[in-house]
Amino acid sequence: MDLITKDLLINFLFILLSLFLVQMFYLLKYAYRFEELKDWMIAVFPVVSVVLCMLFPVALGEHFILDLRRIPFILGTLYGGYKLGFFLLSLILIIRYPMGGDGFYVTLLSLSLVVVLVFFLSKYYLKMSVKQKLMVSGSLIFVSLMTSMFFSEQILGLNIGTTIWIEYIVINVIGMFITTILWEVIRTNFDVLQRVIKAEKLEVVSHLATSISHEVRNPLTASRGFVQMLSEDVSLQTRKKYVDIAIQELDRAAEIINDYLTFAKPILEKKEKINVFEEIQHAVSVITPLANMNTVRIRLSLLNNEKYFVVGERKKFQQCLINMLKNGIEAMPDGGELQILLSYNHPNIQIDICDTGKGMTQEQMNRLGEPYFTTKEKGTGLGTMVSFSIIKGMNGKISVASEEGKGTYFSIKIPIYQHSAYINPHTSLNMSKKRSHV
Repeated sequence: MDLITKDLLINFLFILLSLFLVQMFYLLKYAYRFEELKDWMIAVFPVVSVVLCMLFPVALGEHFILDLRRIPFILGTLYGGYKLGFFLLSLILIIRYPMGGDGFYVTLLSLSLVVVLVFFLSKYYLKMSVKQKLMVSGSLIFVSLMTSMFFSEQILGLNIGTTIWIEYIVINVIGMFITTILWEVIRTNFDVLQRVIKAEKLEVVSHLATSISHEVRNPLTASRGFVQMLSEDVSLQTRKKYVDIAIQELDRAAEIINDYLTFAKPILEKKEKINVFEEIQHAVSVITPLANMNTVRIRLSLLNNEKYFVVGERKKFQQCLINMLKNGIEAMPDGGELQILLSYNHPNIQIDICDTGKGMTQEQMNRLGEPYFTTKEKGTGLGTMVSFSIIKGMNGKISVASEEGKGTYFSIKIPIYQHSAYINPHTSLNMSKKRSHV
């Protein structure tokens, strides 16, 4: 491999680097929703490629400077339109003119011809198939190079040798084919990504709509039935009973809607200091009957005589704890042990909930908190979804560890607001050592 080929391959690496930058910008656009990138992102590839190729050319005498600038120039003009084409042409001439030599005029004539051809082709290029695009881009760079050779030898009387011209043309054409395919792959991948993101959004909306209609329809249907029964000839006591049941069912429907609103907007409506120790005890007292029914033993390991406070909404925090404990109990249909630990892990209060249930796979853990995802046969995933949103609204975080057949470990970390007593770091350390890992 001679020196010219090696230097031109380095030019081709610059083109690949520019394609990588474009791919990175696409990822940023869809990962962080940077809509402002969409108008100028197409120009990154040709501009960067042209500049790098022309800064590291292959110099042949005082007249000829060879590089692969035509590849990004032609593709940039085809994909970006004639406006980008004129900008790239101006950029090339500005960089090329100070280098001197008669090759500047060859560049001016050959690339100006390309811009004229692309002006007519760019309107149809994006609608072509990949095969047609390869034929068009390959033909354009071949015509451009043959025009340069004609102007050099026939008009300016400059000759660098037929062998070098053939080598230069072959490298440019092959490089054009490879770059066109890579560029099409990048564009296709991110078009697919955009469609997938839209499809996922529609799927989430569909699941939420299904879940809401299913959850709300039952209490509303029950309420309607009892209201209809009021028109019958029944005693006053029975009538009062029907009204009470209808009101309870309507309240349940309102609670379900509030749960979905909590997920959609986990912002605290009112902020208050919450004593974590007391709230855990309250949640345990509420959930104990269910635990007894499922032969589940609850074991508490809390820091007594300590008052830990977090900022949040008391009712929502209670709801979160009850949901988490209920999920742990229901994960042990054949009985087991539910362990609840409270510890201080600066600057957070940490609540660990461990069960000895059936556990989860890694895929299931990754989907926890998603709408309409649940590991239970009868469930909508609403409780876990709301719990994650409540903790998020309190600037906290829920982490999960699980192993199939051994159990699940939930760790809730919430920033401390205030603790009135001195916290012995050794005590905290000892408590953290007591945690059982699943």
